[in-house]
Amino acid sequence: MIKRWLFIAVLVCLPPTLASQQQADAQAPTPTSNLVTTDRLVNAEAEPHNWLMYSGDYKSRRYSGLDQIDKQNVSDLEVQWIYQLQEPGRSGTTPLVVDGMMYITESPSSVIALDAESGRPFWRYDHPLPDELNFCCGPSNRGVAISGDRLFMSTMDAHVVALDAKTGSVIWNAEAGDPKDGYNKKAAPLVVKDKIITGIAGGEFGIRGFVDAYGAQTGDRIWRFNTIPGPDHPDNRTWEGDSWRTGGAPTWITGSYDPELNLVYWGTGNPGPDYNGGVRVGDNLYSDSVVALDADTGEMEWYFQFTPHDIHDWDAVQIPVLADAMFDGRERKLMLWPNRNGFYYTLDRETGEFLVGKPFAKQTWAEGLDKNGRPIRRPNTAPSVEGTVVSPPAGGAANYWSPSYSPRTGLVYVMAYDGEAKFFIRDDEYETGERFTGGGQVQTQPLDNDVSAVRAIVPQTGDIRWEYRVQPKSRSGLLTTASDLLFGGTEDGYFFALDAVTGKELWHLSTGGSVNSAPISYAVDGKQYVTIQAGHALLTLGVNDDSE
Repeated sequence: MIKRWLFIAVLVCLPPTLASQQQADAQAPTPTSNLVTTDRLVNAEAEPHNWLMYSGDYKSRRYSGLDQIDKQNVSDLEVQWIYQLQEPGRSGTTPLVVDGMMYITESPSSVIALDAESGRPFWRYDHPLPDELNFCCGPSNRGVAISGDRLFMSTMDAHVVALDAKTGSVIWNAEAGDPKDGYNKKAAPLVVKDKIITGIAGGEFGIRGFVDAYGAQTGDRIWRFNTIPGPDHPDNRTWEGDSWRTGGAPTWITGSYDPELNLVYWGTGNPGPDYNGGVRVGDNLYSDSVVALDADTGEMEWYFQFTPHDIHDWDAVQIPVLADAMFDGRERKLMLWPNRNGFYYTLDRETGEFLVGKPFAKQTWAEGLDKNGRPIRRPNTAPSVEGTVVSPPAGGAANYWSPSYSPRTGLVYVMAYDGEAKFFIRDDEYETGERFTGGGQVQTQPLDNDVSAVRAIVPQTGDIRWEYRVQPKSRSGLLTTASDLLFGGTEDGYFFALDAVTGKELWHLSTGGSVNSAPISYAVDGKQYVTIQAGHALLTLGVNDDSE
């Protein structure tokens, strides 16, 4: 086993140019890259040496086509370079890599350009933030998007910023919402053709959620889809009275896109207030749902609601994983979704039809799902004044951390969590910019009694093929590769590689910092690397030439 003190010794021995990357060489030439065109994004899987968007490709598979690092040499992985982040906070960044350049974000709203081979920084942009910000769950930023020669970042004060990818200078800056009201942004945008698609956070502040599209060239807003329908829409009747006005349904994680169908898929969060459903009687559409939107107009083509009238804060903002796979004897366009509520779902992404639903983690709130995928609730599981114990906890059986799908194994992989919490209810009056939750939860048992595990799920049945347990609870995203490796991490700082077919551990490293992000893989000059943020450092690993 690799001990933490051994890893620290490695850091000390690294040359200064590797161990500290805070100051760029002023005389260094600015790297250039080819324009990132729509065609390149649509065919991202044809460029496995790059990582062109948050989830790797439009299907959000978190799958790398590289195979140089394999089961035989993965145990020889060594740190190649480290970039030390400057700001505290759980950034959770997913780097982009474009033709030898890497772009990362840092909490709360900064972008840094690095040499992907050495980690040497070229420029840094720090977005100015107002003194007053209202947000939930800590400051963070999960990444950027790229189109042409521009980068696009969401900011903690609910702006979308376009930057010159070569210099970091601001090209345009658009405001999506007022941060004093609780609106904020943490997720990487999604580029679709000439549009920048972004969601919004702030569900705990009684906002009205939406998905926006901005023009990549101008920053003008082209369309907005409100995730809570207004009074002129029949689905507004699923909100009692005026509860829709403060109903939440945020969209705080990046979505997916099918170019053939021209549909953008986005997950929506909990209704507000989170736990007191008595003030918002009804199914509360389109909270806790996936919505399929026309990429050109923002019009909704279909939706599927995972948890109608959610009263446990089970946001459905997990990333929609798209797979073209066999189902019932024919190839279908599928959507794979391990949900925060404890159930795994397979949907038809052309129509939204429910195909498969089965628990993938501990859940005590539902007897199961009916033929349409609607949960059959158990009695006496609602939050109460005295407290009601339910699984999963509000943090969920899954959450924002990215799953992965391997077209080689045909399995979808998720970092799952088996836990429970005691849910309470209270009366809250809505006040602009104040938390509006209507209750809360408390831990009922030591975290060591809960189970966190990578689980490999068969999309056609929902069956669990294997699991790999980690301790304590992990918020790590996952990565699979063409050599049938799976990478992930743990809260106590371990980065590991598994056999994606069997779940057997092949390698691990103590990084010295919590892993709350997802790994990526890329190549420069024919050499494959794996990068992960751990704690306040970005680590890039590879197999040295004498080990290959």
